[in-house]
Amino acid sequence: MLKRIATAVVLIPIVLALVLRAPVPALAVVAAGVALLTIQEFLKLSEAYGVHPLRLPTYIFVVLFFILLAVSAGADTPQLWTIKFVLTLGFAAVIAPFVFLTVAMPRGQLSGAYPAAAASAFAFVYIALPLGMMVQLRQQAAGAIFLLYLLLVVWAGDIFAYFVGRAAGRHLMAPRISPKKTWEGAAASLAASLAVGILLFNHASDLSTRLLNWGIISRPDGMYGLEVPAIWPVIFLTIAVNVAAQLGDLVESLIKRGAGVKDSGALLPGHGGMLDRIDALLFAAPMLWYYAAWRVLQ
Repeated sequence: MLKRIATAVVLIPIVLALVLRAPVPALAVVAAGVALLTIQEFLKLSEAYGVHPLRLPTYIFVVLFFILLAVSAGADTPQLWTIKFVLTLGFAAVIAPFVFLTVAMPRGQLSGAYPAAAASAFAFVYIALPLGMMVQLRQQAAGAIFLLYLLLVVWAGDIFAYFVGRAAGRHLMAPRISPKKTWEGAAASLAASLAVGILLFNHASDLSTRLLNWGIISRPDGMYGLEVPAIWPVIFLTIAVNVAAQLGDLVESLIKRGAGVKDSGALLPGHGGMLDRIDALLFAAPMLWYYAAWRVLQ
């Protein structure tokens, strides 16, 4: 527990500084590093399923994707950049299986070509694309506030699910996949996320002003000139983000249990690997990105 808290105390200020202050190209570089570390853990897990992964081709494909994000950031209006990102995202997701299958063709054992290509394509869509969405979200109007909302909602849900589940959890949610997750913890997670999400949106303008006065954000990153959503859209959005985050946690538990391991790695003391730390964000980020992109393109 102490290791878990100490790691969080060190990492949270760094993550918040990157999200709120770092230029978008710098954020893309950091996201690429996180993606590579996470994909390395995922490909290691895939070996437990009898897959011999295409490590270097996967890393190269991911790096090229984030280079494209970094060099194109800030070149256009948020609307045009969102459209370009949608086209890039769709093209990369569609072409990835063909790229990896082509790379796997020379393998001596043909029966391993498809599983290796499938693991690489899934790693890209599962890990790199959601992180890319977070980078693109930062490029949009009020992007820093939206990312702050995403992190706080996911973190609040995770913390309350953990402590309420340990203290009062009685009804197991998915005992075969995650024996410690309970419906009581899930309900507490949802309630905490709703409270944080509603509070943040209700005070988004005041928060933006304070962050601007402190020199933490620039004016385009705050909720200036943007209409704060009515209460019901905020509630529905927060529910979608929280449910997606909890499903992301369960999906990663499924992958680890199938591989016969407790953690995806040992990079973060008390938290396991990088995939263990961002599994919820990988499902939650696309939900928020879609909402924010829809607002931009209206």
